[in-house]
Amino acid sequence: MGSLSFFFSVLLLLNSFSTIDSIEVIPTSTAHENNANSEIYLTLINSDGELPSAEIFELAYAGWEKMDEELKSPLLTIIDFSLPSTERRLWIIDVNEKKILLNSVVAHGRNSGELMANKFSNQPESFQSSLGFYKTGETYNGKHGYSLRLDGLEKGINDQARNRAIVIHGADYASEAFAKINGRLGRSLGCPALPTELSSEVIDLIKDGSLLFIFGNDDNYLKQSILSKP
Repeated sequence: MGSLSFFFSVLLLLNSFSTIDSIEVIPTSTAHENNANSEIYLTLINSDGELPSAEIFELAYAGWEKMDEELKSPLLTIIDFSLPSTERRLWIIDVNEKKILLNSVVAHGRNSGELMANKFSNQPESFQSSLGFYKTGETYNGKHGYSLRLDGLEKGINDQARNRAIVIHGADYASEAFAKINGRLGRSLGCPALPTELSSEVIDLIKDGSLLFIFGNDDNYLKQSILSKP
């Protein structure tokens, strides 16, 4: 009977282990990436000016790490279209130096919304902004002057950017002075348009192979995007 009692005691003990919630172990590589992300963001907090939210920076940095070997520049540009157009919602960040180089207002597409951008599209003639990751391309002089072509990196999300002529350019309606008079920036045909006095500086900083991340309030984007996932 003693051995039988011992057997049942072992069974009860094993059963109790099965009721204990499993403990999630974070892989070393993931923990290292999160630490690097936090270190960069905390350093940015100590610099002057407004910052993108920590959550959006995390999404952008996840994509930057995945694309790093394919990029020709350490600069990461973030546009946060969840903010109103009256706010400075574009940041150019030197990831290696952990430094914000520039912070500016930026206009969204006219069919994405007025003060707030809440609709996004990858379709030609939609005149809406597209979310996601882009690689900056070559410069050219067009109807908006000095401009920068963009290549969308996310299939079905922004990969029609070049076909849609989605570029970075300057515009008179994309200025803080315009916003003070009208209560919002003017709107583009889908391009992230910048103040004319800053556009050339921005283009020269980020042209030829840096990463741009455009965020907006769109749950579908977060579900579909691979690049933004840690």
